[in-house]
Amino acid sequence: MTQPADIAQLTRHLAALSRGARVIVALAGAPGSGKSHMAEALCEAINAAAPGLAAVLPMDGYHYDDAILHQLGRHARKGAPDTFDVAGLHHMLLRLRANAEPDIAVPVFDRALEISHASARLIPQSVGIVLCEGNYLLLDQAPWAALAPAFDLSVLIDVPEATLRARLTRRWQGFGLNEAQIRAKLEDNDLPNGRFLLSHSRAPDFTLPN
Repeated sequence: MTQPADIAQLTRHLAALSRGARVIVALAGAPGSGKSHMAEALCEAINAAAPGLAAVLPMDGYHYDDAILHQLGRHARKGAPDTFDVAGLHHMLLRLRANAEPDIAVPVFDRALEISHASARLIPQSVGIVLCEGNYLLLDQAPWAALAPAFDLSVLIDVPEATLRARLTRRWQGFGLNEAQIRAKLEDNDLPNGRFLLSHSRAPDFTLPN
C-alpha cells in the first residue's frame, strides 16, 4: 500500500533498511517535479546522520546523445521513454546491486549542454543507499518494467500539473527560450511525458510531496 512520507520519514526508513546489503531506491516523478532536488535533499539528510552512506544515480545520464536521436528521428521528443538507454541503466543497477568493485563510475547529464558526461560521478563500495532518480523508473511498460526487481523501495514525487507547468516555464526561461519555444517544450514534450508516466506507472511504496 502506498504511503505518504516526507524527507525525515524516508531518511529514518532507509537508515533502518540499509543495515546489511546495499539498498537501491527508485525516486520517480514528472518533468519539473523536483526529482534531482529531492534526491539530493534526501541524500544530504541521510549523510548528515551517517556520512557517506548515500549517493545519487541520475537516470538522465542515460539519455541517448543528440546525434543518435537525430538518426532515429526522435530529437524533438528528447526525454520521452524511448529516448533513453534503458538497458544501459539496467546493467548499471545490476552492477550497483552486486557492489563488487571499489568504485563504480556513473554518467551524469549536463542540462546546460544537453549531453551526458560518461563516468562523471563515482559511487564507492562503502555506499549503502543508492538513490536512483528519474522520470520513468516506475513505468509498467517494456523495457522499463524490467527495472522493477532492481529496486528495494520506490518513491513517487507528487506535484500538481499547474505547479509543474510553472516550474518548467521558469526552467526554460532560464535557458533563454522564447515564449513559443517554451510553449512547444511544455505542450509537445514535458507535460505529455509527465501525464504518460503518471498514468502508466506501478504504485510506489511512498509518495513525497514537493
